[in-house]
Amino acid sequence: MSVSRNTRSLEPGIERDFTDKMSYGSYLALDQLLDSQHPVSSPEHHDEMLFIIQHQTSELWLKLVLHELRAVRAKLAGDDLRAAMKGIARIKHIQRSLTEQWSVLATLTPSEYAEFRGDLGASSGFQSYQYRAVEFLLGNKNAAMVNVFAADPAAQELLTGLLGQTSIYDEFIFFLHRRGYDVPAELLTRDVTQAHVANEGLMRVYKHVYENAAGNWDIYEACEELVDLEDNFQLWRFRHLKTVERTIGFKRGTGGSSGASFLQRALELTFFPELYAVRTEIGR
Repeated sequence: MSVSRNTRSLEPGIERDFTDKMSYGSYLALDQLLDSQHPVSSPEHHDEMLFIIQHQTSELWLKLVLHELRAVRAKLAGDDLRAAMKGIARIKHIQRSLTEQWSVLATLTPSEYAEFRGDLGASSGFQSYQYRAVEFLLGNKNAAMVNVFAADPAAQELLTGLLGQTSIYDEFIFFLHRRGYDVPAELLTRDVTQAHVANEGLMRVYKHVYENAAGNWDIYEACEELVDLEDNFQLWRFRHLKTVERTIGFKRGTGGSSGASFLQRALELTFFPELYAVRTEIGR
């Protein structure tokens, strides 16, 4: 069937009647999804739609990251390293999408944002419970964050649950132990409600893996995948910081934080510290 006058004819078999069939829109609940953007500025400022959609799409991607991280954790607990790494590979692609989104928001100039920033009240990205859940699943636990969500029982329940559960890094460490690596005993019984901190003994395990890569290839490869994951997360944090600096400078955040300086300190947080520290020791 050829194209005539720059118009493509519909093929006979294409569905047209969805009276009793599932359609694209109904499957994706598009009526509900596309009716979820409600600017609060009055009169409505043109650029507020960008601001809302930017953050809503980020939350959708974060929902998928959480979905995948839970699966990765389960695969590691079940000694299925290959399937876990497949999940991390997918998460890395999602992270790239999340990071690239900052370039869209960066088109919002300071004067444009100032037109509706005051209408946001105390709402802030700091209050993204899904973002905190991702941090918890990666191992950067912080019980104080749970209290931020006292007004949202469902969010608080989610974070409280994750606070007391293992992270994917905990499960990777347990996996190394089951594989016969000399994991320090204190890491096998540590309080998982606390953030993981660097452990010298675990770094020695990684030093052995890296210096004997051929004989430890799957673990060596998994370590590099985890490093990719953290690198991507830090890039996201950095782009967030620079977008905030570009848009509001060093004003305080709408949620009460110090703004850019608070975000700057987040770059000092780490998920897998030994995997970075070991690089100094390799070959010594």
